[in-house]
Amino acid sequence: MPETVLLPTGAATASHVERGSRFIATADRCASFEQGLQLRDAERRHTHDATHHVWAIKLADGNSRCDDDGEPAGTGGRPVLKEIETAGVVDAICLVTRYFGGTKLGTGGLARAYGRAAALALEDMPTRRVRRAEIRYVVYRFEDTGIVARVTASHGAVRDGDEFSDSVRTRIRIPVGTGERLAKALVDSTGGRAWLEPAIAPEAAWIASEA
Repeated sequence: MPETVLLPTGAATASHVERGSRFIATADRCASFEQGLQLRDAERRHTHDATHHVWAIKLADGNSRCDDDGEPAGTGGRPVLKEIETAGVVDAICLVTRYFGGTKLGTGGLARAYGRAAALALEDMPTRRVRRAEIRYVVYRFEDTGIVARVTASHGAVRDGDEFSDSVRTRIRIPVGTGERLAKALVDSTGGRAWLEPAIAPEAAWIASEA
């Protein structure tokens, strides 16, 4: 998987007309196949008089799905998925609704038209570049709060919240692969009074990236 990816921050719509047929594309955020299918169903209800509702989904874990919705095999979903991959965006869906204009476009014409509509919507979809991260917890004494804040920040960590008891337990996001270095820095800087809890399960997370 690439070190940084583009995540959608909103939706965009575009249209393309080819020999009388109108192709309306919507690109949007989609964190799971289930969510994507809900968006597809909503689009079908909204444009129930359309001829086809083609769609493709690309998730951050590398999985993808697409559907031609009755168009000749490979002429709808795959061209749309290709445009998503070309745009470099993940956790995204692109739906293309077609209103038939009376003239058949042929398999090549259909593929180009669906791809063109998808590309236009994806070009306008707002995104942000992020770096893959993991969620961890750091535990420390109250009096070491300043030291811990400096050390975690210097290792690119983002603080997400604190739990208070006899000590402080802070939820952080750190770039994947940096946990061992951060754990050592915490121990060294506090004489062992602060430590990074072992990762129990790999929770997917992101950190904003300027790359």
